[in-house]
Amino acid sequence: MTLPRILAIANQKGGVGKTTTAINLGTALAAIGEDVLIVDLDPQGNASTGLGIGQKQRVRTTYDVMVGDCDLRSAIVETVVPRLHIAPSNMDLLGVELEIANERDRAFRLRKAIHALAASTDFPCSYILVDCPPSLNLLTINAMSAADAVLVPLQCEFFALEGLSQLLRTVEQVRNSLNPNLSIHGVVLTMYDARNNLSGQVMADVREFLGEKVYQTVIPRNVRVSEAPSYGKPSLLYDLKCPGSQAYVRLASEVIQREKLLRAA
Repeated sequence: MTLPRILAIANQKGGVGKTTTAINLGTALAAIGEDVLIVDLDPQGNASTGLGIGQKQRVRTTYDVMVGDCDLRSAIVETVVPRLHIAPSNMDLLGVELEIANERDRAFRLRKAIHALAASTDFPCSYILVDCPPSLNLLTINAMSAADAVLVPLQCEFFALEGLSQLLRTVEQVRNSLNPNLSIHGVVLTMYDARNNLSGQVMADVREFLGEKVYQTVIPRNVRVSEAPSYGKPSLLYDLKCPGSQAYVRLASEVIQREKLLRAA
């Protein structure tokens, strides 16, 4: 059984670009020939909506997977992007924590579901991107327990580093207690505004703090990227040539490059 590479896209702060990163990184990876699955673990279901998956198409969701009502394969649906699939979510996920709180395997529900998917031969997949909710709750812990690495979108704003240190502590705790192989894949700076001195200062501070863990690619603040989800499309389909889309293409290239280095190590 060959497991796909599993990246949890996580940050407990909301509005930092997690879902936008999941959708567009997934699209860019699919465009270069990778088979990609996005697992929507956010009860808001924005990744599902942003890929054009309406409520009626969400017959089975990640909620059903997490409570054990169905396997992950049964929840997966096709998206408008060739080679990109999604396991959608809805507001039912809000109740998962209470429902599985007393189960011994509560932190490993997603890991078990992914391993079962990898063991089945009818769904080849090279990358799984898990879009986490904006909190460090049991859903995020499940994502980190299942993942090989965490990809952290970080908004270029004043409180960015404060939230980052808390996230890094959580990653360390998960590594020590649940998933010893977990690592930080990288930090991607999002919503960068070159006209704003603060954006430049935050970027300099984060690079000084984390060094090579920060991707070279920076995602600019971009209206076209913000508009795309309302059309149910990734920005790469909505407007490939806009600066935000081009940045996500470069980010996908960096992710692939880091993967090669990790495999060679």
